[in-house]
Amino acid sequence: MQSQLSHPNGSQVHAGKHVYTEEKIIGDIATVANMIMYISYIGEILQNLNGQPTSFIQPFCASINAALWVAYGWVKPKRDWILIVADVPGVIFGLIAAITAVI
Repeated sequence: MQSQLSHPNGSQVHAGKHVYTEEKIIGDIATVANMIMYISYIGEILQNLNGQPTSFIQPFCASINAALWVAYGWVKPKRDWILIVADVPGVIFGLIAAITAVI
């Protein structure tokens, strides 16, 4: 299989029958990076549950921010699934980290 790069409407990589645009590639990488960032709250959650509470403010604000991005991705005329999938872990893990910090 030979990959080709074309430039008229932005860069596209052709691999067999699939076409990958720069937007899609960067979006997928950013989605994974965003999810890793939010999943890293597991360390704070474990500290909180082990009696070493961390601050609740940052994860709480992160969960609100992530919820707003999920809502924005949902209400767009064409749902932005990359945005939604990237930020759902932020809502979940941010809230869990914030709640376990105060209990």
